[in-house]
Amino acid sequence: MDAGILTQQLLNGLTIGAMYALIALGYTMVYGIIELINFAHGDVFMVGSFVTLWLLSTIGVQNTVNDPVALVGLLILMFAFSMVVMGLVGVLIERFAYRPLRRAPRLAPLITAIGVSFILQNIIQVLYGTAYFNVPQVIDPLAGFSFKLPSFAIGGFAVTSSLVTVTWVHVFIVVLAVAMMVALQVFVRRTNLGRAMRSTAIDREAAQLMGVDINTTIALTFFIGSALAGAAGVAWTLNYGLTKFDNGFQAGLKSFTAAVLGGIGNTTGAAIGGFLIAFIEVFSSQLGYSRWSEAIVFTILILVLVFKPTGILGQQVAERA
Repeated sequence: MDAGILTQQLLNGLTIGAMYALIALGYTMVYGIIELINFAHGDVFMVGSFVTLWLLSTIGVQNTVNDPVALVGLLILMFAFSMVVMGLVGVLIERFAYRPLRRAPRLAPLITAIGVSFILQNIIQVLYGTAYFNVPQVIDPLAGFSFKLPSFAIGGFAVTSSLVTVTWVHVFIVVLAVAMMVALQVFVRRTNLGRAMRSTAIDREAAQLMGVDINTTIALTFFIGSALAGAAGVAWTLNYGLTKFDNGFQAGLKSFTAAVLGGIGNTTGAAIGGFLIAFIEVFSSQLGYSRWSEAIVFTILILVLVFKPTGILGQQVAERA
């Protein structure tokens, strides 16, 4: 057994899981407040990566930025711009695609969400085409540090260790994602707008009677969820250095699976689900089942839904009369 390879895959899983978790938060927030599966959310993430590409092209960034001050400023600009733009896109989607169907049968907004997904994909196809686009990795993808774990033996079982490499871009993505998740929890639990969101999720009519502006609260939920997807789009470009018009389908599907696995409607569960899905994916590939990694992910999801339909942290809620 090689402890170094195991550690390296854990680090890779943390990085990928951080991005899945950010996208999954948008799915679970929207479902928690209006019980809508927003299947366009994965494509919001994809558009966020292209917004990053457009921004870097516009300001003339083509290579890695080595000046620390300039790099920090550029990263702040990238995340702020993408999150604000995608947040506004999410608000527009809610206002014109979902709000008119709020009292319609549940199938109508679900089909509309699929339609919005295709609209976003086709807009990017018209503007950029169907090829992969290289995005400048402003953080050097090779910069970081390496270490080696000690080798040891237990009885006749030897544990060796190869070199483990930790890149700064991986550290940055994980720390940033965790910071955003913590900030979201604090916002939802400690602010008046957060309390309005929680009360709307529990009982929309009662919240409205207590003075909560339902339209503003739902729009805010879409803004935050889409902004987090925009942040995930930036993180994706920093990690992989490329994007494509259909990136949102695979990442969105896995992130939705993460939200369901963790407990749809539960933000903590969505974050945990994102990391679990990533760990399953990377270790399946490590064991030689890369072609089966997605099948393994969804098989585990089916088993969870069969034996615990509410997910890992979800709670059974009684139907209101």
